[in-house]
Amino acid sequence: MSDEAKPRGACLIGWPAAHSRSPLIHHHWLRHLGIEGGYTIESVPPEEVADFVMNLSRRGYIGANVTIPHKERVLKLTAPDRRARAVGAANTLWYDHGTLRATNTDVEGFIDNLDHSAPDWDQADDALVLGAGGSSRAVVFGLLDRGIKHVYVANRSIERAQELAKLFGERVVPIGWDAVPSTLPQASLLVNTTSLGMKGQPDLVIDLAALPDQAVVADLVYVPLETPLLAAARARGLRTADGLGMLLYQAVRGFELWFGQRPEVTPELRAEVEADLLASLSQ
Repeated sequence: MSDEAKPRGACLIGWPAAHSRSPLIHHHWLRHLGIEGGYTIESVPPEEVADFVMNLSRRGYIGANVTIPHKERVLKLTAPDRRARAVGAANTLWYDHGTLRATNTDVEGFIDNLDHSAPDWDQADDALVLGAGGSSRAVVFGLLDRGIKHVYVANRSIERAQELAKLFGERVVPIGWDAVPSTLPQASLLVNTTSLGMKGQPDLVIDLAALPDQAVVADLVYVPLETPLLAAARARGLRTADGLGMLLYQAVRGFELWFGQRPEVTPELRAEVEADLLASLSQ
């Protein structure tokens, strides 16, 4: 079989990465689009990631996703785009005429999920983002890029929130965690980027009564599917966007870059991933 006739394959590079749902998502699309290809998990320790990435095509891959702890390291090993450089991390690699390029699809995953879950959410002037880690950077970039006027970033260590303000400019307003209650009344969008509310982690305890009636609440956590934050928001009648939606939408562009067709996030795909998540929780 010639190289051109071999099925194309992509992979997920992480350490560890065994519990990722990415293979389930991409194999679903490959089946439904009738594309010969594959997607595998590669557990690569930090000391080996440079060699692995620099020889990605020799290992038979046309591209890759990158997860913890390699998302920052791969910036120096690839040609990152504006998003990846601004966020300071890349999660998707692909070849462009022999050049290994990198981007961060967490940005569009977050924004596209909001568009799907809460149309016209971007009419908001102000957003409140909880947490100042890597995921927060992608969220803040996406919000600013979409035209949100002010993004308040709350973190228990206000210094980390201040770092985002230095990175993205004066439209980002760093605040301490104790200032969250007084900021809620002006926030038309509330986003949790922390691990609070995740299975095995403490709950995110916030009184949502002060949020405006038209506010949207988003949570990047997807285990459990409905976090206490989202449950409280829905009990108040607020629109929500969950972490599973972001996971699904962030995978779209990578698949398109690798396999040449743009897949759709369908109810059928979501149901398949939901069932897998629920099965894993019951074990």
